[in-house]
Amino acid sequence: MEDIIWILIPLAPFIVGGFAIWTKHQHKLAELQLAATAEKAAQYASNSRELEERVRVLERIITDGGYDTALQIEALRDTREVEAARTPPSTRQ
Repeated sequence: MEDIIWILIPLAPFIVGGFAIWTKHQHKLAELQLAATAEKAAQYASNSRELEERVRVLERIITDGGYDTALQIEALRDTREVEAARTPPSTRQ
């Protein structure tokens, strides 16, 4: 056992130095991962804001009276197409 201690004593500075380098490397990796996570969070927040704005626009369109008018126009178009299909070609204008 004493022989091992005499071998480890001269190697101690190298072991401590290696541990310090490894610790700095792990710290740098954690910082990079944190930055990437923050960037992803910002992108998700931006996409979320865009989707919320689109939903607001759709809500305004639906609750606006113009939407009912558009539906009525589409209903009239459908009715005209049905009537046109029923009318013989010679009487169409």
